[in-house]
Formats: sequence, C-alpha cells, structure tokens
Amino acid sequence: MYSLDANHERRLLWLLALTQFTIIMDFMVMMPLGPQIMHSFGITPAEFATAVSAYSWCSGLSGLFAATYIDRFDRRRLLLAMYALFALSNLACALANSFHLLLAARAFAGITGGVLASVIMAIVADVIPVQRRGAATGTIMTAFSLAAIAGVPAGVMLGAHFGWAAPFLLLVALSGAIWLAGWRLVPSLAGHLSRRQPPLVEVLPDLMRLLCDPRHLAAFALTFVMMVAHMLVIPFISPVLVANHGVAPEQLSWLYMAGGAATFFTSRRVGKLADRFGPRRVFRITALLACLPVLFVTHLPDLPFYALLLFFPVFMVLMSARMVPMQALLTTVPQPDRRGAFLSANSALQALGTGCGAWFGGLMLGNASDGRILGYGTVGWVSVAVALAGVLWISRVRSAQAPQNQAPAPAIVHGDAVAGEG
Repeated sequence: MYSLDANHERRLLWLLALTQFTIIMDFMVMMPLGPQIMHSFGITPAEFATAVSAYSWCSGLSGLFAATYIDRFDRRRLLLAMYALFALSNLACALANSFHLLLAARAFAGITGGVLASVIMAIVADVIPVQRRGAATGTIMTAFSLAAIAGVPAGVMLGAHFGWAAPFLLLVALSGAIWLAGWRLVPSLAGHLSRRQPPLVEVLPDLMRLLCDPRHLAAFALTFVMMVAHMLVIPFISPVLVANHGVAPEQLSWLYMAGGAATFFTSRRVGKLADRFGPRRVFRITALLACLPVLFVTHLPDLPFYALLLFFPVFMVLMSARMVPMQALLTTVPQPDRRGAFLSANSALQALGTGCGAWFGGLMLGNASDGRILGYGTVGWVSVAVALAGVLWISRVRSAQAPQNQAPAPAIVHGDAVAGEG
C-alpha cells in the first residue's frame, strides 16, 4: 500500500474522476448526436447503432486483453500512455470524413477506454486503504454525474451550433489538460513489479486461471448481471419519453442535469455508508430500492414535465447507488498482486454486460403504427428480475482472505477492515 498525504490523495482522486469523466462523456455523447451523424454520413439507424456498439465491445475486449499485461507496467506510465492514445482517438473521430473511418475511430476509442477504466480502478485499489475505498470509489463514480450534468449537455449544445464533430474536439482539449495534470500529480506506482510476473509463454494459461478461479467467477457474474439490469432500461428512456410522452428533445438535457446533480452529491455518501455498514448490506438495500423507480419509469403514466423533473433525480440516485458498494466490494476479491489483472477482466465484463443489456432491451421493443414504442413495461420487469438475481448472488462473492468454507463477511463493518486487503 502506497502512502500519500491527504491533499495529494484528494487531488489524485479528483484527477482520476476527471479522467473517467472524459471516458464516460466519449461514450454517452454519441447517442444524442445520432440524427446529425446519420444525416452527415447518409447512414441508417442500424449502421449508427453499429458505431455505438463498437465502443462497448472493443472496450470489453481490450479490458480483457489488458489482464495479460496491466500488472507488468508502472501504473503511472500506462495511464499516461493510454490516455494520450484516447485523446488521439477522439481527434480521429472529429476528423473522420466517412462512416468507415468514424467506425474505426470509435473502435479505437473503445480499446483505449477499456484499458483506462482498468488502470484507474487499479490505482484506487493500490493507494487507498480498504477502510476508505468505498468513499474513494464514490468519488470516482461522480464522473457519471459530471458527464450527465455538464458533459453531455455541453456536447449536445456544441453539436447543435458547430456540427457533430465539435464535442469530440472538446474532448481532445479536455484530455490534453487532464494529461498535463496527470503528468504532475500521478506518482510512480511500481511496487507490484517487485513481485514475480509470469513469462509471456504463461500469459494465456495465467489468464484462464484468472478467469476460472471460482471466487473471481462469482464476482464476474455479479458484474455482468448488474450491468445487464442497468442497461436494459437506461438507453431507451429518452426515446420513450419523446415518442410516448411528448417530451421535447431539448427538455431532456434538464432531466439529465437534474439527475446528475443529485448523484454528484450522493455517490460519495453512499460510499461512506458502504465503508461503515459493509458493501454487501448497502448493495442489497439500494438494489431493492432501485426496483421501484425502474418499474415506475418503464410503466410511466402521462405526467407534466415538472413531475418528471422531480422524479428523475430519485431514479438516477438509486440506479447509481447500487453500483458504488458493488465496485468497492469487487476491489477486495483478488489477491493484491492480481488486482490489476482482475479489474481489467472485470471492466471487460462490464462492457460486455453493457452491450448485452442494451441489445436484449432493444429486442423486446417494437414500434406502433403511430410511432409509439411498445414493450418497455416488459423490459422493466425483466430488469427487476435480473437485479433481484444479483441481490441473491452477492452472498457468493468472497473477498480474498475470506475462508472458503464459510459465508463471506462484509469487507468493512463500522470502519474496521476484516477482509480483502493484502
């Protein structure tokens, strides 16, 4: 475990959160830009969906491949190198003059984003003691709130006034500034290199051992299940609000800004609750509570816009709250010398679950003759059922030091570390 003073630790966490913010904005901003991109390149909605999907699938594959090498490098050097490539991928998106070039650029962005997500969580696990890791994870996850509050609305506004490429140029500029800050703030993190790393001829067998470890498999299954539950619903909220409830497209930004602002303040509080009462207990409570707004939004009656504006923060807070304790728990599953590889593989499962959830949700939806979207209620029930499976499954997720013949105890109970930290 590395020792940083409180100010350095705080600055480092917010730097990582801003790095995560640009990665999330890069993924999220594509969807509202769909009409402009389809018009510019003369492509069909199916082709546009391919460009969106390319990011998730390449992110998952790159994260899985990163498990073979992430623990072989200084975390600082790997973070800075991959983030520079991430900025170049966004520049390539902005300069693409054909759909095929855009598709290649989106795939490259997904490759770099998948590795970066793994490196960020590995750094958090390396420098933050397990007693405060839940709160640290909450800080990193405020990136989702920042993306909803500022990133996506700013991207949509720039796209409307200056063309679809403008948000990607903004990302290039932001990434350059964050990279320079990272050069100054991120310390060398190479302590894990003192441990023996397997030779290259053992990499693939070692990866298979990582993936097939029963304790790891239980954690990967939880990640996949919860991402499927999440993405069954999330991608289709905006189309349903517009098509079924008459919400104007320009009003959507206010909903996401309100929800993002709420989660900005609650993510860290949920993380602190996970540190105090244990991530399993907090996960179960938040996951069960989240079922109510999921069913409400997927069976939404016709409401005035101000009612939607009041509801949306509740929905987003509970949806994000169940992810914070889950992520904190997962950092305790691997042994310290396998943490980077484990988190790389877990990020791959997150991306795979994201793609599968959106795909499965789309398969259950249809269009009525008047343009309304049908089947969203069914999607909501399936999402709840999948989330409840995750609530039951979390009892099978064991920390690294938990005995195999007994039920796992929470990683943290009232601030005391009992498992998972090597």
